[in-house]
Amino acid sequence: MDIKRFHTLFEAFVDNVNSVIHGKDDVVRLSLVAVVAGGHILFEDVPGVGKSMLARAIGASMRSDMSRVQCTPDMLPGDITGSSIIDTKSMKFVFRPGPVFANVVLVDEINRATPKTQSALLEAMAERNVTVDGTTYALPRPFLVLATQNPVELAGTFPLPEAQLDRFLFKLTMGYPDLEAERAVIRGNVSSLEVEGLEPVMTAKEVLEMMALSAEVKLSSAVETYILEIAQASRNEPALLLGAGPRASIALAKASRVMAAADGRSQVYPEDVKALLTPVIGHRVMLTPDAVLRGDTVTDILERVVGRIKPPMAAGTGSASGLGAGPDGGGANGSAAAAPRRAAPRRRPAAAGTR
Repeated sequence: MDIKRFHTLFEAFVDNVNSVIHGKDDVVRLSLVAVVAGGHILFEDVPGVGKSMLARAIGASMRSDMSRVQCTPDMLPGDITGSSIIDTKSMKFVFRPGPVFANVVLVDEINRATPKTQSALLEAMAERNVTVDGTTYALPRPFLVLATQNPVELAGTFPLPEAQLDRFLFKLTMGYPDLEAERAVIRGNVSSLEVEGLEPVMTAKEVLEMMALSAEVKLSSAVETYILEIAQASRNEPALLLGAGPRASIALAKASRVMAAADGRSQVYPEDVKALLTPVIGHRVMLTPDAVLRGDTVTDILERVVGRIKPPMAAGTGSASGLGAGPDGGGANGSAAAAPRRAAPRRRPAAAGTR
């Protein structure tokens, strides 16, 4: 696979999901960036805006195994990971895999599960393994958790701890659709759900190939330093009680590589990093009580932090070899200093920005 093929598959996937998720192109693109970066996504928004439909559309667009878990307070960890049962023929315990053994796992209303059950996802999300009765089982690749939660109706829910929030690459919100997009939603779901007729446009093998290619995208030392300076500055920001940790820096570097490859480029630009700040870092930091009282949001604080850091010049970022770079070492069009076409979503990145 080369950069051109990567870009073609990325656009095909986005177009396929956009055919049933109307007016949310920026969220769809960010979601696929997370998929190719090998990360997990937490969708947080009010009920009925299409969180679960987007997660289903992502799974349906991939020719892979998909499962769904509807979280409830009485759910046990074994309901997710699987458990050992007695085989009546051999009279021995055998392991029966749970719904987590799939390429795409939709965990609906994750904050309604108890902390004990939520923790069952922790090893799966971080290590891509499940340990039951002392035996470790590898999960299929690619492995992606798409979790949803509502910021309202909090009675009887269990907020995710910081350790588990940090396992999600992105935290995104859908937002309400505009008038014409909502009209398309109404017309498309009259007799049945549009997502039920969605056909896959990508195989699990192609997703793995895209992951491997994105890891080879050039991240210059200048852009790498830019990412590190942003993380360091967030830790020294007076309005933040908790700054971005090293895992956030890793996530930002991975996602930026995918963003560049999706744009047909073989190198990362500072604009890629800026466009991903809130989706990647927004849920990993905490505001101080004073900042909350002032009405500050995480998005405002991050914009202030990054505004104090001088970005490197894109023309000096160099080029990557063997990735379909143009003759001048830039992206698919051979321009080293051209601005990324989709580094910045058309709307403000739909990431949760108030914590």
